[in-house]
Amino acid sequence: MTDMDSRERVSIALAFGEPDRVPIDLWMSDGFKSKIGTTTVVALRDFQDDHDVDLRYIDGPRYTGPPMETFDDGSSRDIWGVRRLPVTMSIGDGEERYSELVEYPLTEASTVEEIVDYKYWPSPDWFDYSEIADQCRTISEKGRVAVFVGDRLNRLAQLKPAMYIRGMEQIYIDLAERAELAHAVISHIREFYLGYAERIFDAADGHLDIVLTGDDFGSQNGPLVSPTMWKQFLGNGFEQYVQLAKSYGLKVMHHTCGSVVPIIPMLIERDLDVLQSLQPEAMNMKPESLKAEFGDRLAFHGGISIQQTMPFGTVEDVRQEVKDRAETLATGGGYIFCTSHNLQADVPVENALALLNAYREFGVY
Repeated sequence: MTDMDSRERVSIALAFGEPDRVPIDLWMSDGFKSKIGTTTVVALRDFQDDHDVDLRYIDGPRYTGPPMETFDDGSSRDIWGVRRLPVTMSIGDGEERYSELVEYPLTEASTVEEIVDYKYWPSPDWFDYSEIADQCRTISEKGRVAVFVGDRLNRLAQLKPAMYIRGMEQIYIDLAERAELAHAVISHIREFYLGYAERIFDAADGHLDIVLTGDDFGSQNGPLVSPTMWKQFLGNGFEQYVQLAKSYGLKVMHHTCGSVVPIIPMLIERDLDVLQSLQPEAMNMKPESLKAEFGDRLAFHGGISIQQTMPFGTVEDVRQEVKDRAETLATGGGYIFCTSHNLQADVPVENALALLNAYREFGVY
């Protein structure tokens, strides 16, 4: 199988077969991209091609809605009405830029009516989807796999936007004590994303391969919500996202940080194809255990540590971790090489290059 392209390779892997090699994905923060000089579309594409990266992410729709409200301190509201302030931080020998939350706009709401009447609920009509098909075709015509994810603050989710809008502490109080308020917030979020996603999938015209949803369900030491609470508040929406994507023939990958083992069976029940992150330092998220318990029903993506190995390990540490992941997760297919989250500016360039070289060294079936 020497002439296999990325689309065939990933398709076989996600069907629990063994292609020519383990597929490769590459997640990088803007800070790391600056560090290695891949800040332009062309430079990034060339870097990915040089290292035979299989998955490529489309830009998605262009925002054309009402102008974002801005403030004298440099903060502005996002599409959810959440006020954010750009912050630049030194990390390692580079920099990262983040958006800090200034306020949670619905934290004081005490009735369903206040939530329904919130003036910042976004509309799927605020976006131009006309470039989606070309974005996808540019990738698929080169034999690569086209993936939609959205930006970090705007991807198909439920709990995370609710945290931003309502406040992390308050949404957990709602989940535990005021179910009607939690349902009101989450249902508005879900309604937006279902309309938004449907327009994207329509516009892709059959050239999109995977949709990556993203919602953090776990902390370092366990789930953020109990399985019962997940099922009550998030299960139906998760299933709606997955089934909408499946109706367009798409595979669905879900990103969640942290320890989520008790929730994984419910993700599988709702027909998830790929679980992304596999944060190896998180409790009970050891790759060998996940593969043994779930690997015949669920594919995995990630698993290379960005907390320890990539920023602080040696080149040999990186090689050995890739070797271990290949031996543990790749047998029988169902695995895509990637780090557990973005390579950030604290990762030495030599470690990133060692990572990409090790993928090709140890990923051959």
